[in-house]
Amino acid sequence: MNSPAKLRVGFILGRSFTLSAFALFIDTLRLASDELDRSGRVSADWHVLASSKNPVKSSCGVQVVPTSGFVDPAHFSHIVVVGGLLNVEEPVDAETTRYLRRAAAANVPLIGLCTGTFILADAGLMKNHECCVSWLHARDFQDRFPDHVVRSDRIFHLDENRGSCAGGSSAADMAALIVRSHISEDAERNALEVLQIDHARSPFHLQARRTFADEAEDVRIKATLLAMEQHINDRIPITQLARQVGVSRRQLERLFKEKAGMSPANAYKRVRLIHAKALVANTDASMLEIALEAGFESASHFARTFKKFHGQSPSELRTAAIHI
Repeated sequence: MNSPAKLRVGFILGRSFTLSAFALFIDTLRLASDELDRSGRVSADWHVLASSKNPVKSSCGVQVVPTSGFVDPAHFSHIVVVGGLLNVEEPVDAETTRYLRRAAAANVPLIGLCTGTFILADAGLMKNHECCVSWLHARDFQDRFPDHVVRSDRIFHLDENRGSCAGGSSAADMAALIVRSHISEDAERNALEVLQIDHARSPFHLQARRTFADEAEDVRIKATLLAMEQHINDRIPITQLARQVGVSRRQLERLFKEKAGMSPANAYKRVRLIHAKALVANTDASMLEIALEAGFESASHFARTFKKFHGQSPSELRTAAIHI
């Protein structure tokens, strides 16, 4: 493969990678590379790189066959690592990790898509770079890489040498920015129009996450709820929460009863249980791990409280989520 002066992207797929993020990113390149929907590789080219020709299975079971071995990384404008399920041991092999380090040494920009940022961080390639991950995986990232800068509010981050993306539809937004920078605004517009996307969101767009605080109208209640969401497993006393918004505990309790129809303590419990539901449905963490993450002292107390609030036990919810 020669290296013409056009956008050229290499993809590395982790085991159980997220198909939607990969598809949206690569289709944005495909549609930007030619006019209308002709799919010619005029302005861009792409390859799925791997250490072998074996198909790589996505988290939904669809498999993708690599199109190239590990050629000189300098052939590529960017190398994009697509991650997926976090419970997969060794999502990439040692040869792939060595190739990524070789690419970094050659100053080829590396991008972590979805949990691909975890793969790059595991390889020691995300230090001193801002890491954008989904809010769902932010705590896992902080625990595994405590010396890294991580944020889970924005949809993606891109600098000269590294990129990271929360995944999902934001993969198209990141790809669109790269297309605009390397090809043209017309190419970006063509891709987005065919994909039926009105416009590309900027890196500063907030991740889609409806929180309990969004429902509050009173600014003091909103501030209190946001503080609760930021301190789920290390709960802070109601008195301290009241002090932070400039009222007494009794005033805060009266305010919550009038405006929210519940006490601050019950609101705190609701915040924790909503967070726990997302972890049960979308992660493989054990029930004890989730109980502790949600601020409960035992799995049994957590299970009883969870069922009373959500109408089904954590295990029932997880079983139903698996079969959706």
